Amino acid sequence: MTHSRRSVLRRGAGLAVAGSAASLAGCSGGGTGGAEGFDSGYAAFFTLNDWANEVAGENATFEDPVDVGQLGHGWTPDGTLAAEVAATDAFVYLDSPEFSWAQDLAATLESDYDSVAVVDVLDGLEGDLLEWDHSHGGEGGNHDGEDHDGEGGTHEGDDHEGDDHEGHDHGGETRHDPHVWVDPVLAAEMVETIAAGLGEADPEHAEAYAANAEAYAEELGAVDDAFESIAERAERDVAVLAGHNSFQYLEARYGFRLHSPVGVSPQNEPTQSEVADTIDIVDSEGIEVVLYDRFQSPRLAESIVENSDATEAVPVTPAGGTTREWNDAGYGYVDQMTEINVPAFERAFGAQ
Repeated sequence: MTHSRRSVLRRGAGLAVAGSAASLAGCSGGGTGGAEGFDSGYAAFFTLNDWANEVAGENATFEDPVDVGQLGHGWTPDGTLAAEVAATDAFVYLDSPEFSWAQDLAATLESDYDSVAVVDVLDGLEGDLLEWDHSHGGEGGNHDGEDHDGEGGTHEGDDHEGDDHEGHDHGGETRHDPHVWVDPVLAAEMVETIAAGLGEADPEHAEAYAANAEAYAEELGAVDDAFESIAERAERDVAVLAGHNSFQYLEARYGFRLHSPVGVSPQNEPTQSEVADTIDIVDSEGIEVVLYDRFQSPRLAESIVENSDATEAVPVTPAGGTTREWNDAGYGYVDQMTEINVPAFERAFGAQ
């Protein structure tokens, strides 16, 4: 993977995010990288935070500003976050409009603070990004612009609140599905990007960062192998996901087909006809397990189970956040994929 200094580690010099310019006026040069060594940073949400800490090892500690039970897209930081990030050594983020708060923070860090390393994990992956309406023969549909009652931000077990994705109407601009991290192969490349960025910011520990990334890539390789095995052993070629589809990258990687009556955007609300079509697919394919996003309400999945031959609604996770239960158990990204998603996909595709 080729990295450029500009896009992997972009440094600049001020900071004013969400009205915090005044509070930052006295923080210029507040990052610890130049004076006291490289030892702390922030990452934009759960997954990036997990990866950054895996790469950093004992040499630095990263924090996730997003609370347990919430996801980073559609999230709004409070007015102090910018100052807190500016006082550390690095900010790891995903350059996507669905994380507009992180884009804004990264831009102002780059323009005003040469003491904070800014690492965009999507560097070099532009050609691998999927459009929002990427689908398999129309599976899932595309309802951009519709309201999805209650589907927005993300409190665990509740519907999303405030995750508007800005309506996905950007004057014809191509929008990409931000859930690239669910693909363990692309995840390994993003982890490599983190290692390269941290290594450039902290050359003294560059070899350690690279070695940590390589070791973690082996764990990601095991996740990749598990999904490959599901694809090879699957008794059916389609499963049903009763919620917005955060797993397009898994579909593209492994040839899965996930039928969603909602589609990709969490704004969408399925019509009665789309729900009826989904129930028909469940019955005609002999599907017993209906999947749903753990960070959304299970109501739609439960309704489909009640009105079809399916027997159970089973949660999956987009691995973009964590729950209190998983947090207490120490689950990271790999744990969520192997302990939650792999067994759920095995059951859904009949690959047990």
